Amino acid sequence: MSRAPFALTRSTDSTAPDSPAAATPWHATSAEQTLATLESSAERGLSADVVQARTIEYGENVLQHARSRGLLRMLLAQFADTMVVVLLVAALIAGVVGEPEDMIAIIAIVSLNAALGFAQEYRADRAMAALGALAQPLTQVRRDGTEVSVPSTALVPGDIVLLAAGNIVPADMRLLDAVHLSIEEAALTGESVPSRKDPAACPSNASAVGDQTCMSFKGTTVVAGRGTGIVVATGMRTELGRIAAMLRDEPESPSPLQQRLSVLGRKLAIAVVALCTIIFAAGLLRGEPVLLMFMTALSLAVAAIPEALPAVVAISLALGARRMVKQQALIRRLPAVETLGSVTYICTDKTGTLTENRMHVDTVVLGDGTAWTLSQPPAHDLTPLSEVMTLCTDVTVGAEGALVGDPTETALVRAGADAGVNKSALDAHWPRVGEVPFSSERARMTTIHRHESRVIVCTKGAPERVIAGCTTMRSAEAIVPIDAARVLQQAESMAAAGMRVLAIATRTLTEQPDSPEHAEQELTLLALVGLIDPPRAEAKAAVETCQAAGIHVVMITGDHPATALAIATRLGIAGANDVVLTGQDIPGLSDEDLAQRVTEVRVFARVAPEDKLRIVKALQSRGEYVAMTGDGVNDAPALKRANIGIAMGRGGTDVAREAAHMVLLDDNFATIVKAVHEGRRIYDNIRRFVRFVLSTNAGEIWTLFLAPFLGLPLPLLPIHILWMNLVTDGLPGITLATEPAEPDSMQRPPRSPQESLLAGGLWQHALWVGLLMAALALSTQALTIREGNSHWQTMTFTVLTLSQLFHLIAIRSERLSIWTLGVRGNPALFYAVVGAFVLQLGTLYVPAMNRIFHTVPLSWRELAVCVAVSSVVLFAVEGEKWLRRRRSTTE
Repeated sequence: MSRAPFALTRSTDSTAPDSPAAATPWHATSAEQTLATLESSAERGLSADVVQARTIEYGENVLQHARSRGLLRMLLAQFADTMVVVLLVAALIAGVVGEPEDMIAIIAIVSLNAALGFAQEYRADRAMAALGALAQPLTQVRRDGTEVSVPSTALVPGDIVLLAAGNIVPADMRLLDAVHLSIEEAALTGESVPSRKDPAACPSNASAVGDQTCMSFKGTTVVAGRGTGIVVATGMRTELGRIAAMLRDEPESPSPLQQRLSVLGRKLAIAVVALCTIIFAAGLLRGEPVLLMFMTALSLAVAAIPEALPAVVAISLALGARRMVKQQALIRRLPAVETLGSVTYICTDKTGTLTENRMHVDTVVLGDGTAWTLSQPPAHDLTPLSEVMTLCTDVTVGAEGALVGDPTETALVRAGADAGVNKSALDAHWPRVGEVPFSSERARMTTIHRHESRVIVCTKGAPERVIAGCTTMRSAEAIVPIDAARVLQQAESMAAAGMRVLAIATRTLTEQPDSPEHAEQELTLLALVGLIDPPRAEAKAAVETCQAAGIHVVMITGDHPATALAIATRLGIAGANDVVLTGQDIPGLSDEDLAQRVTEVRVFARVAPEDKLRIVKALQSRGEYVAMTGDGVNDAPALKRANIGIAMGRGGTDVAREAAHMVLLDDNFATIVKAVHEGRRIYDNIRRFVRFVLSTNAGEIWTLFLAPFLGLPLPLLPIHILWMNLVTDGLPGITLATEPAEPDSMQRPPRSPQESLLAGGLWQHALWVGLLMAALALSTQALTIREGNSHWQTMTFTVLTLSQLFHLIAIRSERLSIWTLGVRGNPALFYAVVGAFVLQLGTLYVPAMNRIFHTVPLSWRELAVCVAVSSVVLFAVEGEKWLRRRRSTTE
């Protein structure tokens, strides 16, 4: 039998699989035409020969894994960063100078960072494996006229698949029949309400997955009913496969910290080479020994490179990650902690992130307009309404009272239970004797129940369809003739508020009706019931805090525009009259037009996965740093592309969690605020260390650079330079990573993504403080030499070392005084400074160390002079902070 030319082509390039949905609009094709095109039979299915041939042609129904770079290439890539290269050169220099301890320390730090980066990248590549885990082991299919169970990986286009409640849909299918079939598609669409399926062809312009009610898609879950479908796409050609391809091919954005450190590394490398060359040449011109100047220049190069910077960054991020775990946030990639401090936009999914992902009866409105929410005490007896709502469902009560069924219907049953109605007892008292099932054409459902000689009809559905069969309605006082126009207007008002509105009606008879038409006539409208997926209790406060911190919150969801805008309005994300951009609007916009619109819109609704990705890219093209939250498979590509992807730990899929940089263990949007606070603290601490190390290194460089021009001998030996580098840049400097957050850290706007690590006066501070340290050291040298003091080099060495420790104490804050912070506000730093001071005393008063460092013991008077001179740095920096505070007060 020849194969008809249906639009499924075997893709030899697994990186760009064709989507059959893109080639053939299956949703707009009738069931009969689909069967004919795929040369299949609803009654018999495919023959074994055809299955074998199509398996060869299209391959297995599996999601392909990403092409790995290989473990070796992945490992070598960790050493490609500019700062890492500079550090390796510094390690080589340290070895040449004869300081193996420094060389080992640098190599150890670089190796640790490489190991961490390698582990993070390897774990990220597991995202594709998580996608594969969504496959269903066995599927019921019809082949050669017989129903058989086959592995879902063995499905081919044209297979007839039988679906039932609880099944995971194994492939993209065009439905042939459906009985009460509802499929949970939140993982693909982000919409919390399951999609009611209908085999009738959809409009050709129904491009969004959520609008294709005659289709079922791989990876979604059947929550109610049953149906039959014909497979139209398998493997990477499915909607899930397209998302997998986007996730696999989408590159990750470097973090702001990585970018800033890379720039700093390049600048330092150029500056260090230039200065060391000048110092070496100047020494030779003065007649200094070549070997001594060579050793001095190399030692200065080692000192000038902040080899402890990666350690400070790693420790800061690791400590931040540990604190975040205690606050229910798991950091999967360490740079994500700091990146949160740079975020300017948070693009958040609605379902399960801002909302509870649980339908809830929010409002009840009687026919005369009397309304109340269920959070208020009921103004009237809700028992009749609660009983009808509970009876007119297909919900069953499972183990330990758990409700099983469609989320909308379980919400009705829960509301009835809150009013005192027991589902099991009510079903036993009023057994169902008939029903008229829901269909998209009817848009309503009716059940018939009998108890002794009484028969009641229970109807729920779309207001316009139910009200058409009503002659009376319940008001606050009595049963009155229905005012259909008024009730429909009320229903429209509730829908505009983002609710899903159902009309609940009933009728009492003495005999069972003989036809659906008879059952659904002369009904009494009990109420309009508004259901909504309620916002999380803490989400509104979290949104407000983000906005106070200068972070824009944007909702991106697959849900209905009215529902999305209503939730966004409740949370303060958008105004009631704001424009909502939908998935139908976005494809018509060019990248430039979208980039223009994206900063003006706060709610995007009915979006497809590629739309989310385009929105993130559009924001990034405007120079924004974007955090993307989500929990579904459809969120994974955008999570990976975003500067920081935030997945939900409880309700999220494995795919979303593996693609994200951070996972919220409690699915609490408010945890993001804590993470932003932690990110800002970490970045401030890294800036503190950079401020410290550049200032101290500048002090050493200026001291050596200016001494020859002042007619002074070489003030420091290579061993002195390396010692200061170890004692001050080492543990004391690293303890800056433990500094608490500034009190106003969440009242500041986000840092500009283009802001240099040296911005905010940092490089100017390093320049003048370095010059001050050099001035103090050279003044000490000049005065002690003039006095004929043989201790001049030891005193110069001590003044420069202690100046750096006083500077470390002073820069714990850029604005707050050390007296406000408290001397022991950072215990780790306090003890590190004390320890460094004791070690410095050891170089003065321990004979063995005197020989190593070429020092001599100082008298207590000389030591006191060194301490007093060095403390000038502390008071000078405190003066700078006082001026900064005064300037901000006057502004």
